[in-house]
Amino acid sequence: MDIIAEAFVTPFHYSFMVRALIVSGVVGIMCPVVGAYVVTRGLGFMGDALAHAVLPGMALAFMLGLSPFIGIVPSAIAVALLIGYLTMRAGVSEDTSIGILFAGLFALGLVMLTTARGISVSLEDVLLGQVLGTSRGDVLITLGLATGVLVLLWVLHKELVFASFDPTGASVIGIPTQALDYTLLVLIALVIVIALQAVGVVLVISMLITPAAAAQLLVKNFTQSMLLGAAIGASSAIVGLYLSFHYNLPSGPAMALVAMGFFILAAAYTKGISETFRKRTA
Repeated sequence: MDIIAEAFVTPFHYSFMVRALIVSGVVGIMCPVVGAYVVTRGLGFMGDALAHAVLPGMALAFMLGLSPFIGIVPSAIAVALLIGYLTMRAGVSEDTSIGILFAGLFALGLVMLTTARGISVSLEDVLLGQVLGTSRGDVLITLGLATGVLVLLWVLHKELVFASFDPTGASVIGIPTQALDYTLLVLIALVIVIALQAVGVVLVISMLITPAAAAQLLVKNFTQSMLLGAAIGASSAIVGLYLSFHYNLPSGPAMALVAMGFFILAAAYTKGISETFRKRTA
């Protein structure tokens, strides 16, 4: 018992781990909350594209010696709005517009990172995350962004849910569905910004989708699935960070693997319930 307690308490002896735990917890909560809309609307590819497309903004911030948030936030919002514009106004299919921006901007970011001189961050940290390098300023920015996203989601929750499940009906009764679509894209972009430092460009889609999908397997009510997803996401992030600390694993992949484990358990449980119900009704 003492060994377990020591394993739990030891990370709190280090200030960098305390900051990492705070950011990881926020990431674990925020990703599934917004991810519930992503899963419902089938926007998984959109989230992945946004995570990759912000790389030039991140690279530019590093080149100028600034906080990565200064480059990522405006670039994420700009890319989200651009994807929405190309999809809704320019007559380009959603998959096509996403694919073009995904590939082009990600390639540009890689070129900027690999050719720039004097950048202290490694490409591996950018792609896989480095939450252990979180500064006090990063924690404050993360908490500020998360608070803003939660407030907007709370204010627009009913309209977003209605538009997600019945966009035609929402439009008929006067809900500005197009404006809501743009708003949701911006919120997804901001959550991706929050998650990038913890899990990196490559794995951010895992935290955005996997806990939310696991929750939706277990409960059918949308609001309940958001809350359960947040619990699964926070558990995945914190457990993954502990595994990273104690077993010298990369933090982002550890979090993603724990989230996948929760999804597998949820799928197995759901299948078991379904099989039991089928046998009883046969």
